[in-house]
Amino acid sequence: MSLSRRAFLLLTAGAAAGCAGGGGDAAPLRLATGPAGGPYGVLGDRLAAELRRAGRRVQVVPTAASVANLELLATGRADLGFALADSADDAVRLHRRPIAALARVYLNYVHLVVPADSPVRAPADLAGRPVSIGAQGSGTSVTAGRVLASAGLREPARTLRLGLDDSLAALRQGRIAAFFWSGGVPTAALDAFARHTPVRLVPLDRLVAPLRRAYGAVYESATVPARSYGAGAPVATIGTASYLLCRADLPGRDAHAVTELLFARRDRLQAPDAPGGRLDRRYAIGTGTVPLHPGAARYYRSVYG
Repeated sequence: MSLSRRAFLLLTAGAAAGCAGGGGDAAPLRLATGPAGGPYGVLGDRLAAELRRAGRRVQVVPTAASVANLELLATGRADLGFALADSADDAVRLHRRPIAALARVYLNYVHLVVPADSPVRAPADLAGRPVSIGAQGSGTSVTAGRVLASAGLREPARTLRLGLDDSLAALRQGRIAAFFWSGGVPTAALDAFARHTPVRLVPLDRLVAPLRRAYGAVYESATVPARSYGAGAPVATIGTASYLLCRADLPGRDAHAVTELLFARRDRLQAPDAPGGRLDRRYAIGTGTVPLHPGAARYYRSVYG
């Protein structure tokens, strides 16, 4: 889908207006993403490519993901970034961080992954076992901690903070009994792993209600479809959205233009593989306690009429 003339003019006007002393290009938009090859890394690279096609310079900043991205946005070291809804809710509601939303972009599925022959059937069974809860600075680690607490499990025998690739290696080597991951379905690296190392997802649906009571509507019921990762049946789990965020003082024309481009180019962007993962304007405005940036709100008003 081609970029509208209006979005192109807004992006190029934003670049011109940001020039120091009337010459040169605007400073690049700094986009905080996630680990290379991960869902935020992939989506961020695609978004950056589309912004560049529209004439805007973009600096992609790989990070550990949500928590790190929120810190960069709050301290003005990034202009745009992705984060899980629960981490973003904490940043805005509890810590009053100066962050705004451009869009809710897709639903993440909380994966609790164990070997196929594992005796672990519920989170409480992790007691006394080593578990990876996600990389330091990731939203997965926040969600995993809450899942374990809601299951009545303060701490497994040992918690490790490993990213997805390291968690897969540790599971294969028998150094951990399980790991948490939040992402689309199927997550490519996990899907490839499951083809030669049988794994199983532990159902987490019974924890949705206590999580919502404790933390609000950032958590919802979700179902990983049958045949995902070799499973013969669907697995009920926890879902939490991913947002595209910005620093609260991002110029309104930039926020408007990026939001408009997000939907004008959604066929190229292709949000991470997940049921319901396609960008939708009605879905996109549901950012909970994280306020929409006025520039993004102006875009949504223009399309809703």
